[in-house]
Amino acid sequence: MSFPQYADYKESDVAWLGEIPRSWEVRRLGSLFRQVAEEGSEGLPILSVSIHHGVSDREFDDEELDRKVNRSDDRSKYRKVQPGDLVYNMMRAWQGGFGAVSVEGMVSPAYVVARPLSDMSTRFIELLLRTPQAIVEMHRHSQGVTDFRLRLYWEEFKSIKILFPPLDEQNAIVNFLDRETAKIDALVAEQRRLIELLSEKRQAVISHAVTKGLDPNVKMKPSGIEWIGLLPEHWSTPPLFARYYAVLGKMVDEQKATGKYPIRYLRNADVNWDSINTHDLPVIDIEPGEIERFTVSPGDLLICEGGAGIGQTAIWDGQPARFAFQKALHRLRPWKANKENPRFFYYCMRYVVETGFVLAGGTATIPHLTGEALRKYRFPTPPFKEQNQIVQFLDCETSRFDQLQSEAEQVISLLQERRTAIISAAVTGKIDVREFACQEAS
Repeated sequence: MSFPQYADYKESDVAWLGEIPRSWEVRRLGSLFRQVAEEGSEGLPILSVSIHHGVSDREFDDEELDRKVNRSDDRSKYRKVQPGDLVYNMMRAWQGGFGAVSVEGMVSPAYVVARPLSDMSTRFIELLLRTPQAIVEMHRHSQGVTDFRLRLYWEEFKSIKILFPPLDEQNAIVNFLDRETAKIDALVAEQRRLIELLSEKRQAVISHAVTKGLDPNVKMKPSGIEWIGLLPEHWSTPPLFARYYAVLGKMVDEQKATGKYPIRYLRNADVNWDSINTHDLPVIDIEPGEIERFTVSPGDLLICEGGAGIGQTAIWDGQPARFAFQKALHRLRPWKANKENPRFFYYCMRYVVETGFVLAGGTATIPHLTGEALRKYRFPTPPFKEQNQIVQFLDCETSRFDQLQSEAEQVISLLQERRTAIISAAVTGKIDVREFACQEAS
């Protein structure tokens, strides 16, 4: 759908606004809002505020309070808000941290509360201040040494010039955009659900292949392992150490590095599912006698020992240069290359980690998949020829799932780009949506 422009434009004399519809004004935010700091009180809900979705009319639950705000039982430390207020986070304004309030409640003291001085659609102002060009302007007016130390103080905020259409146009634009973005959001939700279904299907295909094989008529036997259940009668489940030589990488102490035996090394963050980053890696010393123990060779499996990606696994494909690996990574190397296909083990790890069957030790806040725990796990082990067949099948199937997921993600990206573009064009007067707003409302 294409939209017409306004019949007549004028110069705004504001660089980030450019030309604007002739009937629109340019106003300083300080002429539209005043800062208020009213204390909260018992009985008022603490509202959730997001840099992505603005102010929600849903109250934080206890878990969210602990996780997302600096919780205090003294509600007077929160700031009271009422419908029509505009709130913004001084530290996140440069990221679009604005929201219009629709219900009475309270917000975190980290937010500035701005109250309208006259009738206006605060929702229109919120949409305008979230546009990419407005965010650049907020960044310019924020003060601080680095981005994550930036603050948009009230004195700077109120000096910023914005567009201000007549009230009836503000309402028409908001109504139109709310309907249009709801349609786009529904399409995005459909694509996200498709991605979830693809992920579930991929998991089911991997699970069946690595635990049951490809022959539907094969005789089965109890495995004695919960996540495997029944498995083909001719398969085994030996302990991992009987199949793979597992070691942790070298302890890294860059302060003691002399540069005498420099070598680039892989970190925990460099290993993702089926992917290893080899760019911009740091350097440590590896003594000649340690080269074999702490470097990777083609076909080696690397498994994340801890962190957010715990258990993620990838196979080293044989870069021409030699790379080391730090202690946060396990390296698994088959004892006999003609008995094990590392990629079959990769698929086993992918299934058991993503479904939660591999439980890491360590503390609740810093989980670890220790070498001792890893070596104790038992995995299904088909004959080498059958491992190769399963890998070939799963590579083909997962590639198909990857392609479908990539297409869905591309659709989401295009929809989100359209969402941003249509909001930006409408609230800056680049398109005239009044007629469409009336048509849809009737």
